[in-house]
Amino acid sequence: MATTALDGTPAHTVGELPEVGSAAPDFTLTGPDLGDVTLADAPAGGKLVLSIFPSVGTGVCAASVRRFNELAAGLEGTRVLCVSMDLPFALAGFCGAEGIDGVQVASAFRSDFGETYGARLVDSAFAGLLARAVLVLDEEGTVVHRQLVADIATEPDYDAALASL
Repeated sequence: MATTALDGTPAHTVGELPEVGSAAPDFTLTGPDLGDVTLADAPAGGKLVLSIFPSVGTGVCAASVRRFNELAAGLEGTRVLCVSMDLPFALAGFCGAEGIDGVQVASAFRSDFGETYGARLVDSAFAGLLARAVLVLDEEGTVVHRQLVADIATEPDYDAALASL
């Protein structure tokens, strides 16, 4: 169990994020077209940034998707995957309305991603949603950076994630 916070109030996750140096666990998420999105979908020889967050319906989450979309334009050989518990239709609607096309979005609503990655919140007003976190995987799927954001109401450390690439 890891501890983050929601507006300063402690919030706990079901487990811990994968350790730096460990192989990222496989996952199957649901894309906006209702198709599967998997770890294996990462381009051969490419890196993967996992931006994990509670819901695109909140201001900070929306801001992080926008920011990673901007950053993705300059990340050759790197896929950015934004993951939340939002329904795939909500993610697609948000990206369409915002003109977001540099990142991929996927829903964990019918998967064990939150448990496997230790990111599902078990208490607080956001219980059942995912905590705000960033994982960066190298070309072999090894975790090279991880951040469980100290307070869900704040954006992740984009610079640290980029530096790990």
